[in-house]
Parts: sequence; structure tokens; C-alpha cells
Amino acid sequence: MTQNVYGIDIGTSNIKIYSKAKGEILNEKNIITIYDKRKVYAYGDEAYEMYEKAPSDFQIIHPIRYGVIADIKNMETLLNRFIKKLRGKLQSADFCIAVPTDVTEVEKRAFHDLVKDSKVKAKNVYVIEKPVADGVGVGIDMDSPRGNLVVNFGADTTEITVLSLGGIVISKLLKTGGNRLDELICSMVRKKYNLVIGMKTAEQLKICLGNAIPEDVQDDNASKNDLPTSMKVYGRDLVKGLPVVKEILATDVCEAIAEPILSVISHIKLILERTPPELAADIIDTGIYITGGSSKLHGFDKLLHNETELTINVQEEPSECVVKGISKILETPEYSGLMFIPRERVIN
Repeated sequence: MTQNVYGIDIGTSNIKIYSKAKGEILNEKNIITIYDKRKVYAYGDEAYEMYEKAPSDFQIIHPIRYGVIADIKNMETLLNRFIKKLRGKLQSADFCIAVPTDVTEVEKRAFHDLVKDSKVKAKNVYVIEKPVADGVGVGIDMDSPRGNLVVNFGADTTEITVLSLGGIVISKLLKTGGNRLDELICSMVRKKYNLVIGMKTAEQLKICLGNAIPEDVQDDNASKNDLPTSMKVYGRDLVKGLPVVKEILATDVCEAIAEPILSVISHIKLILERTPPELAADIIDTGIYITGGSSKLHGFDKLLHNETELTINVQEEPSECVVKGISKILETPEYSGLMFIPRERVIN
């Protein structure tokens, strides 16, 4: 494989693109701003700055929803812009793109066709299962028969996968992620504080005050003491209709996000129950690898450890594990068998 190769992880929140020639990763918001119904006004991080602030004639679009492509046209536009931004000019190249596992074959094929049919001058388009790339990214030996459990807690979805010998033994995709937590925080603030806030403000509340560990089981150590007890936020008063500032308590934020977090942990336990005994024995030794941007939620690793009694392997940059895995695969000839080219669709 030549030096002119790109690895792509298209997430709901961020798109990550690895350039083998430059040896660097582009990581920007997967969002586009359309003006006058067809003109691209901004994209990536710049478009995110306009989110929830733009006038009505600007469309702020997230082309990926729940891990799959919801707007193919705008996703193609974004991909073209990002590749050009990373490379400077478009040249013929090979691409490797990560796809979710527990989706339909049509949805998987859409990721391949996105690159193949776009204007990025793709010579060969390879596909790799996202949990496999995730496993390589966290340092799992893909040649080993040992069992490993990887949990990717993302923006719209959570993918729970047991890996062995470079393949997927069992996998489950949940439509629960960080965006769901933000929605619940918005709803709680509206009901309890009579305050209307945006999703970006809700995300800041989640980052600053959110704790996966319920208050009644928190101990006196760092899980409780290194977070503020409240935060002032700006919004619109639901009764008066005027802009106001109110102080939101951390206990209310934690209560709002508790249900989906416990649901994720319940499904992790369910996967462990369905895992073959020999692989389950390996997972006791290797523990659980948590990746995805939402896995950085405070206390999530501690709660998962308390519920499963397993070692939790936390990553330094969890949101980039998949694209880092793709970069290792592209640089390691022994891992080339993990990539494949999907079969062409047969139309009767």
C-alpha cells in the first residue's frame, strides 16, 4: 500500500481522518452550515461555533445520526472539504473507513460508497469493522485467541463488543450516548428550574457537574470532591421569557443522567452473560476497555468497576482510539487482513 493513504472514522459528533503521508490526525466536528439552501457557509469546528446561534436562513446539519449516514450529500461535501484541508489538494489515494458492526448491510455499504462516489479521487476503498479498529487502537493483540471486551461510549451510540483472534465474537449497538445525556439535562433544567438552555450549555453542565456515580453511593474520596457542587448557566426564563442566569446543582445533573448510564452498564453485563466461558475467563484478566468521547464522563469507569468487579482500562484520548487503530493497521502489514473491500450489491 502506498504512502498516499487515509484512515477515516466518521462519528456522530466528530470526524477523525488519519493521513499516512503526514503522520497526523485531523479531528473536527462533523457538522456543516448551509446558507440559502445550497451554499456551504462553514464546516467542522467553525460550523459548530454557529450551532444554536445562526439565523433561520442558515441550516446547521449533522449528517451522521445514531452512527449511520443520514445525509449522504452533505457528508460527501464534508469529506471532500476535510480531505482537501488535510492534504492541500486532492490526489488519487487509498482509503480505509471504519463502519459500525451491528447495523444493516445497506448502512455498512453506505460508508464505502460515500468515499467511492465522492470527489476525493479514491483508488481503493477498504472497510474495517469499527470495534476491530478500536481494539487495535487500545493495544489489543489481534493475533491472540484471548478474549477482550471493548465498550465504545460515543455521542449517539454505545457499541459493546467481545473480540478474539482479530474478529468479533459478539456485539451490541445501543442508541444511547452523550447526546442523550445532554437532552435529559435540557429537559431537567426546563422542568426544575423553569429555564430553557441549549444543547451546548447542557454539554458544559455534563462535563463540569456530571458524575456517573449516584450521590448516595459516593464515598469521601476524589470521586466526590474534585467536582464543583453547582454551576451558573445562562438561558431564557420559561415564565418571564427574559434572559436570566441561574445556578444549577450537580445533584440534579447526576440524577438526570443516571438512567441511560445504568442502561449501558446493564447491557454490558448482558454481553458478559452471553460471552462463551473461556473468553469470559480471559476478560477477567484483561478487563474492560472503554473508548469513545462519552467514556470521559466523570465516575463512569469507577461505576463500571463497581458493577462488574473487573479492571477498567481507561484511554488517554478515548475519542481517537478507532482512528489510531486504523493508523496502526495501515502501518502494519501483518494487520492488512483486517481490512476488506465489500462485495458489490447485486440488483435482481
